[in-house]
Amino acid sequence: MDLGLQHIKKTTWLFLFVSIIFYTVFAYDLHRSEFVKLLFLYSILFTAFIKLVVDNKKNTSFLLGAAILFRLILLVATPNLSDDFYRFIWDGRMIWEGLNPYLYLPESNTRLVPEGQELYKGMGSMNGSHYTCYPPINQLTFLVPAIVFSKNLVGSTIVMRLLIIAADIGTFYFGKKLLRHFKQSEHQIFFYLLNPFVILELTGNLHFEGVMLFFLAASLYYLFTNKWVLSALLFALSVSVKLIPLLFLPVFLKKLGFKKAVFYYVLVGGLNLLFFIPFLSQALVDNFMSSIHLYFQNFEFNASIYYIIREIGYQVTGYNIIQSVGKITPILVILATLLISFFRKNQHPTILFSSLLFTILIYYSLASIVHPWYIAIPLFLSLFTRYKFPLVWSFFIILSYSAYTDSSYHENLTLVAVEYLVVFGFMIYELFFNKPQKADLKEELAIK
Repeated sequence: MDLGLQHIKKTTWLFLFVSIIFYTVFAYDLHRSEFVKLLFLYSILFTAFIKLVVDNKKNTSFLLGAAILFRLILLVATPNLSDDFYRFIWDGRMIWEGLNPYLYLPESNTRLVPEGQELYKGMGSMNGSHYTCYPPINQLTFLVPAIVFSKNLVGSTIVMRLLIIAADIGTFYFGKKLLRHFKQSEHQIFFYLLNPFVILELTGNLHFEGVMLFFLAASLYYLFTNKWVLSALLFALSVSVKLIPLLFLPVFLKKLGFKKAVFYYVLVGGLNLLFFIPFLSQALVDNFMSSIHLYFQNFEFNASIYYIIREIGYQVTGYNIIQSVGKITPILVILATLLISFFRKNQHPTILFSSLLFTILIYYSLASIVHPWYIAIPLFLSLFTRYKFPLVWSFFIILSYSAYTDSSYHENLTLVAVEYLVVFGFMIYELFFNKPQKADLKEELAIK
């Protein structure tokens, strides 16, 4: 394969070399409590990423090779920004032992799986004290490393990492096909694939948003090429990795038309029920829903509008109103999604993608918890729109890790405010003040 290496600038080789060094340091010589060091490393990696993408518009093979190389640097590293992977391994080993992971709490069942005590210690008491909330297809991805390495933590992380890398390559493939289908620059895909946020949060920290996005990207491609049954199957797989794509279903209504949309929704719902059958029991429903309820009404991290509402609640009531807000915000998100679905011209691809983008943005804006890896979804969707604020967000999201500076886990709300002021400020600029795009804005704001 011709990489076109003879046409690559010397500065590109410099940024590639710097990236290799900094990814190595990030993966093998960094603890998440070292926030200043983390911010410095990430800032350099992000700068190098922008330069590599901007300066190499005709060197697609080179950029793809760099993206894979950076991921392989992380291959044997232990995730250093998140401990969720311990729970993934625990769930997978439970299935391998013939047990239902939805029915057991790690804190009281450490002897049921190899290295159970070490896994429980790694995931922490908070993660280990509630039932798993990961859907069935995600559970199957946890099973794969258990089959290959049932008693080796490092081996398990390597297998999961290879799965996520394969998913990213799949997202690259379908992302390029979508961009080509819409006659947009295929080069845009590298703002996702080569982004250090994606590399570090998904490949590095083993978050399966990458697998979910692979299925979602494939589903969207087949949706726009009028293979809606195959699209529904892939969309169901995406939902069964992470539930969040369910939020997008109403937005497809005008694209599909009423009759096809009904069949599409039934197919997605029916397949997901089918995926749950191997784990099905009354206790599963109770335990799974209790974990979802706990997520929406107990956890707080890196929120935006929610924190403003919480502060108002403190002033009015004197206590944290998360329980009440957690019941109201899902209703607001559903109403906003329905408005976007019924009153925007979503039969047009550009408008549909911006509708998907702003649907997820509304959800995250009202959520009480926005982990860094969540931003992978709006980042990917933004590739097919004129909006760049998710790209800006993929840099400023790193400020949320200031919460781990010490063991007391205390968020720096000033840095959280900086993050959202920049992101929302840039979004407002793109919506209303980006003069070269006024025609696009008029089209996108058009309602029926």
